[in-house]
Amino acid sequence: MSLADIKKRIEKDAKQEALSLLAKADAQAKVVLQEAAEAAVQMENNLRAKLAKDEPEIFRRRDVVARLDVRKVDLGAKQELIDQSFTEALKKLQSMDKKKYMSFCGKLLEKAIVTGDEFFIVGQEEKNLDSAWLESFNQKNTTRLVFAENRLPIKGGFILRRGLVDVNCSFEMLVRSLREELEKDVVTRLFSS
Repeated sequence: MSLADIKKRIEKDAKQEALSLLAKADAQAKVVLQEAAEAAVQMENNLRAKLAKDEPEIFRRRDVVARLDVRKVDLGAKQELIDQSFTEALKKLQSMDKKKYMSFCGKLLEKAIVTGDEFFIVGQEEKNLDSAWLESFNQKNTTRLVFAENRLPIKGGFILRRGLVDVNCSFEMLVRSLREELEKDVVTRLFSS
């Protein structure tokens, strides 16, 4: 056998071996692809089954969240109405006619006096409670209240000051302190059906 014949035989055997390896690799690839396709189908079926199982829970949770959102909006609207009610009460106090306003503040002052010699402080825009009104109050009640020159940013009512102690009878504070007592009743009146 010549060298050329040996070389041809080796090349022929190598080609056959390569074709055989390619055929095996092709067969293995088909098996792997088939297994992958079956695994994909199995995964899809599992996911569909899990989705079918979890779907009611997902919808239930979504419903719960939606109901909570609705309740939150509803509570926010109710809170806004309650706030508005107390804001309107404050406006009514501030818009009383002069005679009622002065009478109301006089009764409030009678209850607020601790020693009878406090400073009487009113708001910056106060028009009804002045030094003449306070002088008249002092004469009727034998008190020595002093009308303070400085005014505070309150809208109605007054503040009594003795040293470092203030008795806040501003309308804002009155409404705020009464709110705790009255809020339940306001809620009942506004939202009972």
